Amino acid sequence: MHELSIAVSLIELAEEEAERIEGRVCAVHLELGALSGVVKEALLFAYEIACADTPLEGSQLVIEIVPAVVYCPECDGNRPLESVQLFLCPECGTPTPMVVQGKEIQMVALEVE
Repeated sequence: MHELSIAVSLIELAEEEAERIEGRVCAVHLELGALSGVVKEALLFAYEIACADTPLEGSQLVIEIVPAVVYCPECDGNRPLESVQLFLCPECGTPTPMVVQGKEIQMVALEVE
């Protein structure tokens, strides 16, 4: 379950920042790509477990799912995928493996008291 190691890394990063600014983290905001291979519910569960007995205990993990977007060479533009199983341009049907967005796992903000 790699979600647990991701949760532990998020907590460590948040703890470092909280210590640096001398504050308490209330929430960690994360962008999670649809193609990241991470299960949102598993990450939320792992975060709660990993926070136990840390300064982030009781904090909230807020996850925004980032949709998968590919570049279509035929249309010469970025297009959101209709299905993460079919890498086809939704406009013209051209197959495309060029992922522009959707693989990210990125901490974007901390709410601190």
